[in-house]
Amino acid sequence: MTAPAARHTAAPALAPRLLGGRLKRSQRRAGLLFILPLVVLELLLLVLPIIQTVYYSFTRWDGLTSKWIGLENYQRLFADTTFWRVVLNNVLLLLAIPFAILIPLAVAFLLNEHVRGWRFFRSVYFLPTAISWVVIGMVAVRVFASQGILNGLFDAVHLPVHLNMLGAELTAMLAVIITFIWSVFGTNTIIFITGMATLDREIYDAAKVDGAGSWATFWRITIPMLMRFIQFAFIVTLITAFTALFSLIFVMTGGGPGYGTTTLEFYVYQQAFSVGVFGYGAAIGVVLSLIVFAISLGQTRIFRSRLD
Repeated sequence: MTAPAARHTAAPALAPRLLGGRLKRSQRRAGLLFILPLVVLELLLLVLPIIQTVYYSFTRWDGLTSKWIGLENYQRLFADTTFWRVVLNNVLLLLAIPFAILIPLAVAFLLNEHVRGWRFFRSVYFLPTAISWVVIGMVAVRVFASQGILNGLFDAVHLPVHLNMLGAELTAMLAVIITFIWSVFGTNTIIFITGMATLDREIYDAAKVDGAGSWATFWRITIPMLMRFIQFAFIVTLITAFTALFSLIFVMTGGGPGYGTTTLEFYVYQQAFSVGVFGYGAAIGVVLSLIVFAISLGQTRIFRSRLD
């Protein structure tokens, strides 16, 4: 009597498990069906072009026909003095990234302390994010040109200074860097404000009770607890500096004077669409992608070691 009774009680207990397993499988299949169009689009619009770019970087391609030439484009690239001049411009942009991180971080800390007018300034600082690169470039030309706003301010205060920042290589690159830092200022500020909103206020209260000042609180509490947000802001800023400034440079300087403001991204455009050597341009694009990947991987390991 006990054995048949055990079988009857076990059967109803297995039913919910079987039903739950079938439900999970159906949900999994439904989820796969929903993401399938996205995966197909990702393959067609992202993965396939990357594979094509890598392939064409080993060819002599004029846009219509291609001929396999192996590593010839890369050998030519690394022997090209103009390429190394352009890499130097990217290094200067890379050196500007700490300023594009630290300035918004300091401002976000002040706004998080709810200084007078913090709501107004938070909105104002975010405005550059809503403006396109073309508009930012046009405004920057008006500011830094020989007859621009900057020299107008110098004349207004009777300073014997007249700068044509867009007329020389070094000053033109400095103008691009200043504009770049300003353009990402709003995005990074919002990232850090969001991160600070997640921090436990009791830690700050305890620090104040222990006599810690604003600087000590910022350096010893805020920065360590915001490392993940700083890492995210660094990656976003790095990608912007290396792959998103084409419109800005095109409008501000056109890559000049000379190659003074030509970045690797802009150099790809010049070689592929101005000169017509698409295979060589593809090789530059591949090198640019590897550089961004290597820097991102390196900083990720550095931040991970600090977090651990």
